[in-house]
Amino acid sequence: MARVTVEDCVDKVPNRFELVLLSAHRARAMSAGSELTVDRDNDKNPVVALREIAEKTVGPDDLREDLIGSMQKRVESEDTETENVQLLLAGSEEAEAVPDTFGTSGEEGGERMSEEDLLRAIQSQIDSPQQKSSDAEDGESDV
Repeated sequence: MARVTVEDCVDKVPNRFELVLLSAHRARAMSAGSELTVDRDNDKNPVVALREIAEKTVGPDDLREDLIGSMQKRVESEDTETENVQLLLAGSEEAEAVPDTFGTSGEEGGERMSEEDLLRAIQSQIDSPQQKSSDAEDGESDV
């Protein structure tokens, strides 16, 4: 059997990069159990895929559509989307009912803490252990 080359296939698929993508996709389909359209002749799947393209037993347009279809994500139905939105809304209502770290909750009408207030609270938490340790050191030096 004569070796198949890229030049044998370029007239069917002009772009060499697309040819590589299509033949690789076809070779993977063969590995997954797809029927061969030419005799194998002891060749490996990539060579058989190129031979199929060169002999026009597999159409490049069909391969292209199959490749695109394999790369697309599946879209869920709208019913699932509405269920997800309802779950998210229910989850946010539960989250508002849970008290946050500063003792306020969404149900009690407490407002969310601003960024500046949060930074001040964090800074006071950082400063207070330092003050306690410095007070303890001062107390020990007096003894």
